Amino acid sequence: MTQPQKNPLHGITLEALLTELVAQHGWDGLAQRVDIRCFKSDPSIKSSLTFLRRTPWAREKVEALYVQLRQQQG
Repeated sequence: MTQPQKNPLHGITLEALLTELVAQHGWDGLAQRVDIRCFKSDPSIKSSLTFLRRTPWAREKVEALYVQLRQQQG
């Protein structure tokens, strides 16, 4: 039997994911990688979380960037 593919996002909160991305890339770097206004104009964790929770396409892009970061690290 083959094991199912592990979900790299399992157990990671959106806040922890976003905090790690900001620590790694900064708000400017994050805005360059994911072109959304909440990263460009007066960015904060709180406002970004609110936007990402309501906007599935943006959340998917941020999650994909996080998965890519984790793959490079590990």
